Amino acid sequence: MAKAALKRRTPKKSAQPSVALNRKKQAQPEKAPNRKKNISKKKQRGAKGKQSWKLKLFMGALWLGLVLALCAGLYVYYCYRTLPDFSKAVYVERQAGVKILAADGREITSYGALFAEPVDVDDLPPYVYQAVIDTEDRRFFKHGGFDYIGFARAMAVNIAKMRYAQGASTITQQVAKNLFLTREKSIRRKVQEYLLAQWLEKHFSKKQILNIYLNRVFFGSGAYGLNTAAKRFFNKQAKDLNLREAAILAGALKAPSKYNYLRNKKLALERSEVVLKLMRRAGSISLKEWESAIDLPIGEADDGKILGARYFGDYVMGLLPDVVQTGDEDIYVKTTLDYDLQQRAEYILRKYIRANRQNNVSEGAVVVLDRNGAIKAMAGGFDYNKSQFNRATQALRQAGSSFKLFVYLTAFENGFSPDELLADEPIRIDDWEPQNYDRKFRGAVSLKQAFAQSLNVATVDLATYLNLEDIISTALKLGITTGVKDEPSIILGAAEVRVLDMAAAYAATANGGYAVFPYAIREITDTDGYLLYQYRSPGRERVLKPETVRNINILLREVVVSGTGKRARKVKNARGKTGTSQNYRDAWFIGSNDRYTAAVWVGNDDNSPMKEIGPQKAVVVAVSIPVAISSRLRVRRMLIPRFSA
Repeated sequence: MAKAALKRRTPKKSAQPSVALNRKKQAQPEKAPNRKKNISKKKQRGAKGKQSWKLKLFMGALWLGLVLALCAGLYVYYCYRTLPDFSKAVYVERQAGVKILAADGREITSYGALFAEPVDVDDLPPYVYQAVIDTEDRRFFKHGGFDYIGFARAMAVNIAKMRYAQGASTITQQVAKNLFLTREKSIRRKVQEYLLAQWLEKHFSKKQILNIYLNRVFFGSGAYGLNTAAKRFFNKQAKDLNLREAAILAGALKAPSKYNYLRNKKLALERSEVVLKLMRRAGSISLKEWESAIDLPIGEADDGKILGARYFGDYVMGLLPDVVQTGDEDIYVKTTLDYDLQQRAEYILRKYIRANRQNNVSEGAVVVLDRNGAIKAMAGGFDYNKSQFNRATQALRQAGSSFKLFVYLTAFENGFSPDELLADEPIRIDDWEPQNYDRKFRGAVSLKQAFAQSLNVATVDLATYLNLEDIISTALKLGITTGVKDEPSIILGAAEVRVLDMAAAYAATANGGYAVFPYAIREITDTDGYLLYQYRSPGRERVLKPETVRNINILLREVVVSGTGKRARKVKNARGKTGTSQNYRDAWFIGSNDRYTAAVWVGNDDNSPMKEIGPQKAVVVAVSIPVAISSRLRVRRMLIPRFSA
């Protein structure tokens, strides 16, 4: 039993260590050779893996390159197929340029793209076109449309400065862009620009390309082409430019708005010095020419532009579609504007507003008509650059007491006389109780007195003897185009009117009672002088009886002699009417002398009330304008009043 038990225990105790030892002993001698073998196999597999990875990468890159090249080729082909018509290289459609001229032929403003006679480089002093080449493309005669050296240089400069500091477009590329392409910034446009530049270089000589460029490039202020710019900036032909003037024009090409000599002489002159240095560096001018260029005289632009005449110019441009088809040719629009009168009207209005800033006066408008309706002056606001809204033709403002003209005209048309009496005493119409300006009543007053003193209550009393529809009809037939509401409040000027319309209405009282249709255009011609349009008078249409005209002029004169407009009584034959709206939001004077009718409005665009405004405060402004012409007074001698209590 003992032996048996031992036998049972012995294998049980010795079995596990034995097996473990055997395993250990077996594993140790074979471990080294197996590891080396495995490592060798791994190296072989790794080498093959690396070779396979590199091969795959190379093949992938190769295929990607082929695909990209194919796509690029297809895209270039697409860009080529969508190129514009090459035949339009010289003859391209463009917006017509419009010059607005005063009645005496002087230019007052211009619109659109203006082109003069083309230039030929053979007719120019070499420094004129060389200034452009040295500034814009100094390797112009060496490259084939695309300057790879210039491109690399520009990229290096831009990378070094970490910003766009230098462009790389050649003159040929700029010609391609200007003739065929839009201002769109895209890869397609750049590709097309390159293709077109190659085409231009193949089909045109360098001289021809330069000619196209000089006759099409934009210099600023609406001037396209060298001859146009020379005329616009210096009042001379391109062939007559001196070296300094040529440098100024060449310098403007980088940024026509920024380096515009007419707008910013300081920057333009500084830029011209850079151009002269580039020309000297390129050897285009000598040291002596470079040094003496600074002292060369610069021609004065004879553009004739008047600061505020842009309001009038915009008005004329709005009329053009109704009278002429402009097409793509430049036109000259000769207007009715009196150049000197316009300058003085603008000066007076601006000075008057400046003098009354403390009284919350910020805007105004002036219209001057002759007896037949020709617009002789128009100022649509204080500063055109800040606001292009034309208050002379677009603003609707309450007429105030200036609307009383139509009430009294209607009365005279119905048989009233200037000496008939009215009741200036408390009156009530429904819930409306009108009051005089000074809240006083004067009892019995004549029509002449009531009109001269601008008495509200007496005027309402007069209206009770008339039909409101007749008053509205009078206003409409005399030129009020804004419509008038059928409400009693219009009697005292609640109606909203335009300055131009009021000028036309009052002009009818100055010309004998004939309808006035304001007009601004006398004739339109092309650049060759061919007549495209000429104004024809619609004929005289009597709208007021002769007796009515005589009576109303008695009243208008009395306003100046003893009434609210007496500040103008020293002016020979001056007559007119003042007006203020409720809470002094509008101040008017419409006056006439033997030659002109002037309508003046002052106020604020936001309809805020002015301070310390009496009904007579705008009178001198309006009257001074026609007086300045008729009496030949200098502007500085004109009386500009301040508002007072």
